[in-house]
Amino acid sequence: MSEAPATPGGDTPSTRDLAEIPSVEVISRSALMLMSAAAERLGLADPDPDTSPHRDLDEARRLITALAGLVTAAAEYLGPHAAPIRDGLQSLQRAFRESSAIPDAPGQGPGEKYTGPVY
Repeated sequence: MSEAPATPGGDTPSTRDLAEIPSVEVISRSALMLMSAAAERLGLADPDPDTSPHRDLDEARRLITALAGLVTAAAEYLGPHAAPIRDGLQSLQRAFRESSAIPDAPGQGPGEKYTGPVY
């Protein structure tokens, strides 16, 4: 990984040093990135998700499963942030089920091995 160029004072640009960022913020940002990417792959950013050029249910499945694993593993550290992130995850899982031509059996959908069945 390359370092950011130094500014005239010798400091790096205005990015925060990773050592200064609390873990809950890193985990929350990672979860939000996964959520956003999954929503995009479900076509939810477009007026008609069914015709979205970004829709890719295989990619969405991977992203939702990764999000479920992260949320499950980090729930105890997220404190008050856990509930809204879990709600977002469940919304994505439901959207995936609704988008699928042949829905997975309960408990077999993306991330459900971590979260339990989503109906």
